[in-house]
Amino acid sequence: MIREKLINYKVLIPPVAAFFLGVTTIQGQNSKPEKDSIREKEIDEVVVVAYGKAKRTSYTGSVATISSDKINNRPVTNITKALEGQVPGIQTTSSSGQPGATSTIRIRGIGSISASSDPLYVVDGIPFDGNLNAISPNDIESISVLKDATASALYGSRGANGIIIITTKSGKKGEAKVNFNISQGFSGRAVKDYEQVSTDQYFQLYWEAMRNGYQSDKISAQQAAQMATDNIVSGAGLSINPYGANYPKPVGTDGKLLPGAKALWNDDWRDILQRVASRNQVDLDISGGSEKSNYFFSLGYLDDKGMAIESGFKRYNTRLKLNSEVKKWLNVGVNLSYTNSIQQAPPSSDSKASNIIQAARVIPSFYPYYERNPDGSYVLDAAGNKIYDFGKYRPTSALQNQNAAATLPLDKNENKEDNFSGKGFLDFTFLPELKFRSSFSVDLVNYNGHYYSNPLIGQGSETNGSVTKSNSRTLSYTTSNILTFDKKFGKHHFNILGGQEFYKYDYQTISGSRTQFSLPYYYEPDGAALLGSFSGNSDKVSLLSFLGKVEYDFNNTYFLSVSGRADGSSRFSPDNRWGKFWSVGGSWKISNEEFIKNLNVFNQLTLRASYGGQGNDKLLRPNGSPLYYAHQELYRFYNNLGEAGTVLEKAATANVKWETNLNLNVGLEFGILKNRIKGNIEYFKRQSQDLLFNMPVAPSLGISDFPANIGTIQNTGFEFSLFTTPVKNDDFQWDLDINLSTLNNKITKLPKGSIVTGTKLLQEGGSVYDFYIPEWAGVDPANGKPLWKTITQDANGNNIEGTTSEYSKATRTLQGSALPKVTGGVSTNIIYKNFDFSALLTFKIGGKILDTDYTSLLHNGSAGGRAWGVEMLNRWTPDNPYTDVPALSTTTNNWTSTSSRFLYSGTYARLKNVSLGYTLPSDYFEKIGLKKFRIYIQAENLLTFYKHKGMDPEQALDGTTYYRYPAMRTITFGLQATL
Repeated sequence: MIREKLINYKVLIPPVAAFFLGVTTIQGQNSKPEKDSIREKEIDEVVVVAYGKAKRTSYTGSVATISSDKINNRPVTNITKALEGQVPGIQTTSSSGQPGATSTIRIRGIGSISASSDPLYVVDGIPFDGNLNAISPNDIESISVLKDATASALYGSRGANGIIIITTKSGKKGEAKVNFNISQGFSGRAVKDYEQVSTDQYFQLYWEAMRNGYQSDKISAQQAAQMATDNIVSGAGLSINPYGANYPKPVGTDGKLLPGAKALWNDDWRDILQRVASRNQVDLDISGGSEKSNYFFSLGYLDDKGMAIESGFKRYNTRLKLNSEVKKWLNVGVNLSYTNSIQQAPPSSDSKASNIIQAARVIPSFYPYYERNPDGSYVLDAAGNKIYDFGKYRPTSALQNQNAAATLPLDKNENKEDNFSGKGFLDFTFLPELKFRSSFSVDLVNYNGHYYSNPLIGQGSETNGSVTKSNSRTLSYTTSNILTFDKKFGKHHFNILGGQEFYKYDYQTISGSRTQFSLPYYYEPDGAALLGSFSGNSDKVSLLSFLGKVEYDFNNTYFLSVSGRADGSSRFSPDNRWGKFWSVGGSWKISNEEFIKNLNVFNQLTLRASYGGQGNDKLLRPNGSPLYYAHQELYRFYNNLGEAGTVLEKAATANVKWETNLNLNVGLEFGILKNRIKGNIEYFKRQSQDLLFNMPVAPSLGISDFPANIGTIQNTGFEFSLFTTPVKNDDFQWDLDINLSTLNNKITKLPKGSIVTGTKLLQEGGSVYDFYIPEWAGVDPANGKPLWKTITQDANGNNIEGTTSEYSKATRTLQGSALPKVTGGVSTNIIYKNFDFSALLTFKIGGKILDTDYTSLLHNGSAGGRAWGVEMLNRWTPDNPYTDVPALSTTTNNWTSTSSRFLYSGTYARLKNVSLGYTLPSDYFEKIGLKKFRIYIQAENLLTFYKHKGMDPEQALDGTTYYRYPAMRTITFGLQATL
């Protein structure tokens, strides 16, 4: 049958197309479908774009859309975590698995060094300044990602790093509909933590480290062995004997455990500081509409416990959305939402001793978390209760005098937020072709942080408790007035838009701390006697904009778009305040041409291209906080023995100006086999020039840096997406989609040869995240010392490579970039009768990760009492001279210092989401008014495929780990009902 078609139409159909046609034919023969049972996939869908909507096939810009069915039922707290792998060109990194944490998103690369690279979030057509936690995924109708200049130039400076447009649900004409969704589940680590040595292995390894540390010219190997045996459980050693009184010296002079010695306890701190956590969510929405109005109302509740004890996130949210045609010439609408959230967030993202993730990892299991008697039994108090062991005897490396399991339930690490967002608009229709919209939006965020350390036990007892309380208030509003003219003259169609927009941002914060509580269980500042600190500040930013756009198409085949916007930002001096941004785009719907129609191959074939410039004014301080006054002289205020004093913090830089992004996009979109196969291929080139950068200066000048416009960054790459329906008939449908994108980030211009920032080197020809660290050269097989490479120059200027065992003499060299070369996702959706199944696999290829978490478990023995990773079993010994783990010793050798030894490939794949559901036949529920009843099970972060075991491969964009809260695997069960 396929061969006959090839002969009759004289068209060469690719093998993949033949496969799809064959599947369709076979399914048709088996199921005997109706004539129209194979329906064409809709390709000319309406997508949400800047200040309006457009048909995908006629739009000249680059836009990707994520529908509600890929968002609503994902067990994610923050919607940014639902974007990974869904759209090409987006790099999503969940730097923390803490419930409520926001993912870092970059669209088409890194556009800046010292300025923000975050995209702009737009909710229902107006920029959004609230916390993304405030938006319930259940309220979302779709998400559009605008990536090129034509798509985002109308937002000017605010859209320089791409735009994510979130459209919330609206009521539809017809009978009122009630949707109810409830789910319950549990969460745990998505990736198992690093494997550690056992108690027996630890004691033998540490004996070896002590012996090697004692041995010297004056102390023989035999004497050193005896000293290690004598001291391993004493104060000079590990300060504990888990083998009991019968084995006062559990390790013999041969470095082996004595026969019969067995640890009396094995208290894995991860078992008590981490847990299988619960997750509960309930959503209800009511919607409906008539000929002239519609409404949508929702309520939501979420309780997402974290895998670390005393961590979690609660959210209560509601939304009301009304639209009404008051007059034939006037439409009005209002969209109000309010969210209250409470986040329990013990320290989990730094190197502090109080970091709960680090505490669970670095204390070995032979240090008990309840006090033990010499025979291994628990020490009990007068009431017969176990007593927490704070380890006052432990070495400092094993977190001496700390027990988070005891203190965290008595402490507070609480963040409360109230998010209110209100939007309203008036649509005036003067003529069928001429419309005017006036809109107003306000976002109000009130944050309250409460951190309390109890006075009874733990480190807080040293100061009789402490408390820090802070409050911040962010108020922003946007007003816009947009006039549009839309008219068709025969085969000519014009759409003209012009308008004005004003944005105001007002931020205020206040914070104070106290110590010395007279009574326990009182955690407000009034309960403490001694004032520690008090601070507060406020900032304001405003942006005035004028914008315009002209779109033209001829015969629905040739399309042209030109847009421009002028932004005046208060961040810059009056001389450099205004930035002018523009775009030009065109597309050709080739499938409308007769020579393509005659081929009978393409249902859709569109070629598009665009070019334009946008600006960026969001300069950041070196610590990552916003700098709202880029051009002004700033001061710090100090208390000088009771007298007020001021110190220069930032010099005036009146010449600092806009950072500019120039974006080129070329794309081809196609659809064949009745759009059973659709695809899109795009090439982009994004060049950022006049980079906003914090130039470092000599400390003798009294300041650390100053903002300047320097250098150029270029991001280039290809994006590919393919949407297929291999099988579709009355009972069965299978959709299979894939997307991937490449990225090449390059610094093309710098004012000086190179700039070193931490572990990175900025230089022309390199990326913004190139590792610049010493290169590991292995272990000296003769003595077990670590080696790093050195590069010196001879008298003739020639490089000479060598090695050194002194880390301070090692030469730093480039060791690759943290940025992946390829990112993407594969998703599938299967519907069989009343069953539905979907899955999403995300992946990243390339890039490097510097695992500084792992090094805390790889000390050579100089951090006695700290846990050891199993890799230490392969340490250097005379019998094992060829290894990459140095010899053990209680004298530090710096081998865990930053080097390429701990640089790992960032390539990984993750089964991000799997869902299986069953919709009961409606006949069962018609009598009680139910229209739909579905039960389902879902899993998030189900499997991770990664070579370097123990580390979660989803790390910060710069590729450096930092004792972070790991991603969570979440499994939920739920039901959905529609009335």
